[in-house]
Order: sequence, then structure tokens, then C-alpha cells
Amino acid sequence: MAVEHPEAAKLLSVVGANLGSHLPEISRDIVEIVMAEIPELRGDTTVIKIAQASCAEDVATLLHIFENDISLDNVEAPAAAFEYARRLAQRNVPLSVMIRPYRIGHWRLLQWCLGELNQQGADYELYTETNWRMLQVTFGYIDRVTEHVIGVYQQERDHWLLSQTAARAARMRDILDEKDVDLNQAEPALGYRLRQNHLGLVAWLPTLTGEGAGLARLDRITNEIARKLDCPARPLFVPRDAVSSWAWLPFGSHSDVCWEKVSNVVERSEPPVHVCAGCLGHGIEGFRSTHRQALRTQELAAAASPVPQFTYFPTVAPIALMASNVDDIRAWVWGVLGPLAVDDENCARLRETTQIFLETGCNYTDTASAQILHKNTVKYRIRKAEEIMGHPVQKGHTDLEIALRAVQYLGSTLRRTGPE
Repeated sequence: MAVEHPEAAKLLSVVGANLGSHLPEISRDIVEIVMAEIPELRGDTTVIKIAQASCAEDVATLLHIFENDISLDNVEAPAAAFEYARRLAQRNVPLSVMIRPYRIGHWRLLQWCLGELNQQGADYELYTETNWRMLQVTFGYIDRVTEHVIGVYQQERDHWLLSQTAARAARMRDILDEKDVDLNQAEPALGYRLRQNHLGLVAWLPTLTGEGAGLARLDRITNEIARKLDCPARPLFVPRDAVSSWAWLPFGSHSDVCWEKVSNVVERSEPPVHVCAGCLGHGIEGFRSTHRQALRTQELAAAASPVPQFTYFPTVAPIALMASNVDDIRAWVWGVLGPLAVDDENCARLRETTQIFLETGCNYTDTASAQILHKNTVKYRIRKAEEIMGHPVQKGHTDLEIALRAVQYLGSTLRRTGPE
């Protein structure tokens, strides 16, 4: 760091040296405040010891930087800080809890530093410049260290999650392969109660690049969905590889799912995550069926263009069950819709109106209300759609309803480039 104010650097060096003689006292004080403020860190002797070591190393490093005017470019996070991050990741402690001690500790250390600076009796200008320099160095150090430990935490969390699957893999295969399973043995092995209602999820990341990518992110999203849905216990989270996971949310005896809450969690995730869900199922058979439905929904979502962030089986069940081959479903949709499947704005408007018209039982008034259109406009659009397709739009036309829903969901994957 360039020395713009030599006297400020000298005074900060004095502050660092004086506080260094009180390092054990300062570290102990900071750890006590952190433990008082963050109850999630209490009760684990190993974590407390590592937190104490990490705090002592961080404080010692910062005071050493003060005393010797060391550039932050030449500073690495202490080894104890990395071990602290790894241990919390292994204990499933949230990332936010891991970061809070740095903010609290920073605040408390600044109080010690300001107290020592006040003891030096510097004039106003020198005091101000030294204080500014102190803030710049400490904030820069904390920012640098937290970036490093976040990376270590996420890496360890992914590794730990993957290693946990080994113990459960055999039980999972037996259950999903519909083998005879002793529930009294399977439930403790999985750490999950099978005799209840479940909601199956499949989640995956678009890529493995960028900060926060990995299984830890999928685990956090899964737990956030469970919290939003008021699940009575932790989900069963099963990593599949470095970018995808299966999960089951425990619903106990509850039988309602608020899909809007799930959608809000997924669609607000940043960076983005993709999630597909099955229907609610009960017992071991429901455990299997909701998972199969989530997988079928994922196959459908992966074929869509663009790929949606959240899809749930009840809204796409007919398409998901028939969409094992996209080429075949495309040919079938084109056969039903004809030129109405063309990818342009006019056909898109006609498809939308026709779909709502069918959903309202071919009611012109309800369709006009849903689209905020005049009733005559709806009649005109339905007539034009019938002319383009070459057949009438009529109540109970199941093929047409499914074809329109397929195009709506799969997007450009199924739309035609021209009338042909």
C-alpha cells in the first residue's frame, strides 16, 4: 500500500505494536462477543477452539500489517481461518453464520484500535488520517479473507455432501428400484422418515462456473424451499454429481403445496438454479412416484427453449408423460396445429387466445375477460385460428389443448419456422 501520509503510517504502526502486546486479551474478548451474538456456534468445543485460533491469527495478522505497513496484496488468509470454514461446512452451519463473526470481530477490533489511537494524543489532522488508514486496511483485509474462506467453505461443503451419499446410496437404490425394504432399518440409514407425505425435487445448475456454484447452493435452495413450505423436518438431500441433486421434502400429514412459494424461491435465486417437482406422495410408494414425476418433468424442462427455472408435474403431466421423444411430439403437435404452430407474433396471439378459450369451456365472455379484450376480438381470433388450422376449436378438444400447452411450455423447440 502506497504511503501517502508517512506520519499516519508511523502512528498506525505504534497502535499495532501496542495492541500486539495485548493479543491474547483482545482475541479472547472478540471471541466472547462473537459467541454471545451467534448462538449457532455455541456448544461445539471443536468449533469454539478453531474459532478462537482463527480469531487470534486474524488479529495478529492485522496488527502485524499495521506495525510493518504491509501491502494487502502480500497477505494470505490464516490457516486457522480455512480450517474454521471447513469445519462449519461439515457441520451444515449456514454460510451466513460463518461470515457473521468477521463482521462482529471487525467492529470489536476497531473499538480496541480507536481506544489505543485516542491514547496517542495526536492532533486532529493526524488522528483523522490515521483513522482513515486504519479503516481502509481493516476493511480491505476482512474483504480479502472472507472471499477466500467463502471459497473454501463452498468447496468443502460440496465435497462433504458428495461423501455423505456413499452411506445412503445402497438404501436409495433399493427403495427406488422397488425392492423389499425394511422401513425400520431404512429410515435411520437415510435420516429421513418414509412413513409420511413427500414432495420430490430435482435441481441442477446451468453451469459449474462462477462464485457459489456447486452442491452447497443446491442444498441451500432445497432447505429454503422447505422452510417456505413449513416442512416439519429437514429434507432428504442427495447429490447426484457436482451440479445436480435429488431431494424429498417432508410434509408429515400435510397435503397442500403452495407452488407460488416454491416458484418465488427458485426464480429469485441468484445465480440461477433450475428445479422440477413431482406431486405430493405418501409412504414409500409416494416417495418413489413423486421422484419419478420430478425426473419426467426435468426431462421435459431440459428439452424446452428457453429452459424454465421452475416446473411442477401437475401443470405439465400430459406433456411430460408423452414427451420421451421430442421429434415425435413435435411432429404430433404440428399435425394438430398445422400452420398455427408457426413461430411469429400473430400465431402466438392466436394460440394464447385459443388456449384460454378452451380452458374456459369455449366461453367467449370469460376469454375476453381473462385477456382484457372485446368479445368480438376473441371471436375474430378464434375464427382465424380455425382457418389456419383447418379444423374447428371445440369444447372437449383434448388433442388441441395438449398441443397448445406443449408449445406454450416447450417454446421454440416445437414452433415452426414457416407454414411449409
